[in-house]
Amino acid sequence: MEKNLRQQKTAIIKIALFGPESTGKTTLAKQLAAYYVTEWVPEFARDYLQEKWEENQHICVAEDMMPIAYGQVALENKKLDSAKKYLFSDTNLMVTKVFSEMYYGFCDPLLNEAALEHHYDLFFLTDIDVPWEKDDIRDTSDGRETVFSVFKQSLIDAKKPFITLSGNKESRLAKATAIIDNLSIAKQHGISSADFVQIYNHGIPFDKIVSQLEIFKNGIAKASLISPATINNGILSLSEAEFEEKSRFFDLQKEKLKLKKFVPASGAASRMFKFLTAFLKDFDIQKETINAYINRKKDSNLSIFIVALDKFPFFESIDKKLREIHPDFETLDRDYKNYYFIKTLLSPDYYDFANKPKAVLPFHQYKTHIANPIEEHLNECVHYATANQVSNLHFTVSEAHQNLFENEVEVLKEKVEKLSGTQINISYSYQNKSTDSICVDEKNIPVRDKNNNLVFRPGGHGALIENLKELDSDIIFIKNIDNVIQNHIDKIALYKKALAGVLLEVQQQVFSYLNAIEKQEIKEKNIEEIVAFLMQKLNIELNSDFNKFTVENKINKIKELLDRPVRVCGMVKNEGEPGGGPFWVRNAKGSVSLQIVETSQVDLSNKKQQDILAEATHFNPVDLVCGIKNYKNEKFDLLQFVDQKAGFIVEKTVDGEIVKSYELPGLWNGAMANWLTIFVAVPLITFNPVKTVNDLLKAAHQPQ
Repeated sequence: MEKNLRQQKTAIIKIALFGPESTGKTTLAKQLAAYYVTEWVPEFARDYLQEKWEENQHICVAEDMMPIAYGQVALENKKLDSAKKYLFSDTNLMVTKVFSEMYYGFCDPLLNEAALEHHYDLFFLTDIDVPWEKDDIRDTSDGRETVFSVFKQSLIDAKKPFITLSGNKESRLAKATAIIDNLSIAKQHGISSADFVQIYNHGIPFDKIVSQLEIFKNGIAKASLISPATINNGILSLSEAEFEEKSRFFDLQKEKLKLKKFVPASGAASRMFKFLTAFLKDFDIQKETINAYINRKKDSNLSIFIVALDKFPFFESIDKKLREIHPDFETLDRDYKNYYFIKTLLSPDYYDFANKPKAVLPFHQYKTHIANPIEEHLNECVHYATANQVSNLHFTVSEAHQNLFENEVEVLKEKVEKLSGTQINISYSYQNKSTDSICVDEKNIPVRDKNNNLVFRPGGHGALIENLKELDSDIIFIKNIDNVIQNHIDKIALYKKALAGVLLEVQQQVFSYLNAIEKQEIKEKNIEEIVAFLMQKLNIELNSDFNKFTVENKINKIKELLDRPVRVCGMVKNEGEPGGGPFWVRNAKGSVSLQIVETSQVDLSNKKQQDILAEATHFNPVDLVCGIKNYKNEKFDLLQFVDQKAGFIVEKTVDGEIVKSYELPGLWNGAMANWLTIFVAVPLITFNPVKTVNDLLKAAHQPQ
């Protein structure tokens, strides 16, 4: 036997099976070799030790480790000659190294060095969830968990790329082949094994990573605006009497329905305090005055914040804390007072507002108490999302903040329930990590952190379409966490219920047509009526070819257009707020539809598109009512109605460096692009977001 521990160089993708005795390595190696029509490398030690046992019942001893290592390497190198694309090794020198250390307390330096140097594109760590099978050369099934832990730790310590395989032999094979196919694609894109494993462990489907890298490379097609949606041209205008009528219609129907309020509340309030964070980072109170800083930075936000300090709902609390921290606070110079106020507001040792979710921050000062957005949403929920004295509220939260939410909700829920006589059921969900995006630099090369790991960012609020589709409700009210005000709850409830009334009227007509189609009750004479409904009520334009269809094909097309989830969106007059607005849009297939379009989706280098954007009269306040069930009372698969091409490339900062990240089609933009859509003009009173802390100074958020 050649005493050589060098691995033969190759372009073949090598997969090592790794794990304790009797964990299915040989079975899987044979399965994979058969599946990919290639070679597998048996365990040299098995024949070597079986021969020893059969000759004189001798078992393995320390002196056998090096002959086994030499034999294993020679066998692997030999198999490489006839392997095609892949080679599967039933064992490898890492296994020999671990057994040597476990049983004999040491490892020959030559074996140790070779085991660490030998390269495999991926290790499959075989789990101990398969039955132990005894044979002449196996040890014992005792302590399998401990042995498995040793094997796993050895891969971690050696920084080997590995994925754990569990389950029966059929499920292991299916899992392994899917991983190997993706690994092969990763290699073609220059993605290392270590990066591949990190992506896998993050839970992001690999085809999504490939798609994201292609998007960074090729860019995203911009929306093709035809014209802004305006009153009576895509936006329904209702009189006050009509709002009341629609609201009453909803009230008459609601006892038969499952209602829920859905509040996206995942993010921290970092953007709300961005200008204050920048101030603390760049300001040196020993070297300049705050006024000098404001002039130097042209920071009008800071000036407004300081002038109106005592108007904020958190002023008294922080002022009191400052007097505890600084006994001489009253004698301090005004600049020091303001500086310490901002520092205490944002300090992790005290209030840490920029790192907390908006939901728990003090928003509104009442005569008896200070309310945060959670309390305001609970209060809103019982006013319009209640049936049979039960109200349901769902928050999307970050995992890190759920305890904070639950602590707040526990106290506030009881308070609102007592005042309203309504039972409130609260549920939570997280943004799925599988929807995250990989970050790249300006050259579209994946970015790494200080530990040389890939950097991922959440895929934006469009990821919440997955959370939405899990809800079992007939009517879902959507409203952002920061869009709550102090007063006028009855007016807010009226408009929200009216949107639900509009949805129910339309949905009932849609269901009526779909039931008639299913029962084959639609005749040629009915088609004209349905087409008028599509065009006049749902703003759906049929292309000219429709008139050439047979009756059967016309009915099939009508069914396809009607059998979709429904959204009714409130629209307010555009007063310059940043964000999306309603437009008539043509897609790649030439179809025209109503869509909510963000400014970032518009080609601003195109004068015509820029002019259409400037002509917009209304703005989307993210005030939606949704119907996510079909005419058979089954939930739609909402992912089937997403325009996957309507995502965003955004710039973010990671460790002070600008990076690019992909955000999924927005929840009320591309994620709902193929829903039935109705835009309704609603009063400005319904739209009072808190994007920066200074928004709390607006009249709607101040005591009345």
